[in-house]
Amino acid sequence: MKKLCFLLFLGISIGVPSQIEGQEDRSSIEKTIRIYFDSMHESSKAKVDLAFHPNAKIVGVNPDNFSEMSREDFGDLVASLQPSPKEQGVPERLEILSIEIAGMTAVARVRDDYRGLTFLDTLSLIKTGDRWVIYNKLYHIERQ
Repeated sequence: MKKLCFLLFLGISIGVPSQIEGQEDRSSIEKTIRIYFDSMHESSKAKVDLAFHPNAKIVGVNPDNFSEMSREDFGDLVASLQPSPKEQGVPERLEILSIEIAGMTAVARVRDDYRGLTFLDTLSLIKTGDRWVIYNKLYHIERQ
C-alpha cells in the first residue's frame, strides 16, 4: 500500500511542473495575441514587430485577390491607418477561440474586427527563448 501511495504521489508530482509550464505558455501566448491585436487597434508598427517573428508571413484571401505580406509590409499597413481605430473610438473586438500547444509550437484561432471587417485568423506561433511570437498568420474574412 505504501508503495502504491508513493507511486501515485510520484506520478502526480511529475505532472505538476508540465501543467504549470502549460499554463505559463498559454498565458504568454495570450499576451502575444493581445500585443498583435493592440498593434492593429493602435496602428503600431512597433507592436507588430514585437508580436511577429522577423520571417513571419501574413496570408489570406481577400474578396478580390490572394494577399501575402511580410512582417515589414504588414507593419506598414497597420501603421498607415491614421488616426488609429483606438483614437477614432472604434470598440475593440478580440475573441480567442482556441489555443493548442505542442512543445515549442502552438496554433491559435482568433476572431477580431479590423477596418470594418471581421477576420478569423489562424496564428502559428513558436517559442523563441522565453517568449512566444507569431510565425504565420492565415486569415479569412468572415464579414464585410
